Amino acid sequence: MTISTGSSISTVSIPDGGDGDFLTLSEVAAILRVPVNTSRWWRQRGSGPKFFKIGRHLVTTIGDLRSWIEEQKRDVG
Repeated sequence: MTISTGSSISTVSIPDGGDGDFLTLSEVAAILRVPVNTSRWWRQRGSGPKFFKIGRHLVTTIGDLRSWIEEQKRDVG
């Protein structure tokens, strides 16, 4: 995961890992540039990326996040 800080905006890109690699709720929020609570709210409403639990940890896969982002692009246009 790459974090670059230019002026006052910091960006985090999707890691180069495989589609099955896991991302935490916090990592997804950083990638999407939204507060963690927004990610939680989307999850509760069923409108965000698909998350599942491994033990006590909420995770999604890189592939699911990429798919969700592509869906958002299609829904806008």
